[in-house]
Amino acid sequence: MQTSPDIGVLIGQATTGITVMCRHDPVGTFRMSGRPGSGVRYRVLVPDTTRVTPVLARQVVELAAAGAVVRTLAHVPADSMVIDGRITIVPTGGTSLAAFTLPAVVSTAAELFDQVWPRAMPLLPDDPPASPALTVRQHDVLTLLGQGHTDDSAAAQLRVSVRTVRRTVAEIMARLGARSRFQAGVIAADRGWLLAESSPSVG
Repeated sequence: MQTSPDIGVLIGQATTGITVMCRHDPVGTFRMSGRPGSGVRYRVLVPDTTRVTPVLARQVVELAAAGAVVRTLAHVPADSMVIDGRITIVPTGGTSLAAFTLPAVVSTAAELFDQVWPRAMPLLPDDPPASPALTVRQHDVLTLLGQGHTDDSAAAQLRVSVRTVRRTVAEIMARLGARSRFQAGVIAADRGWLLAESSPSVG
């Protein structure tokens, strides 16, 4: 555990993605004192009341203008920030913060965010896409696994090797910064990538 981490530095060092849940102080708890680099997806979840609080509304709109995808929810379940799926930052009282790298702690915070993010309302009319959608093969593999297929049955359905299916899954997880197949499915569905086709194509 690291106490009093420099959030600006950690944000600036991010390479894949940052997620933030702000339950009490939407802007002050995790103020964007640094900007993520190019290609880093920055998602922020704040309470619905932020929309009707002029000062906070202005600040989160500025945050969105700086590149963050901001959504609101009636009840934000926690205060936490996850950077690249490897560091979790949480408040420890007052203005103090602590950073954790223990996988169990990071995973818990990341999975909680993934559970509530799809239910939240975009602050702006359209959340900008972070990157191009999945390839046809990635879409097909993820769709079949989401339907309950095993690697073997997905491979048979797509007429490819099991090794190809597993390599494709690894590519998807790396691309989405996911730590599990379940999380990869959640993120892909949230981005609308699994709605492009109703069923996988068979080659």
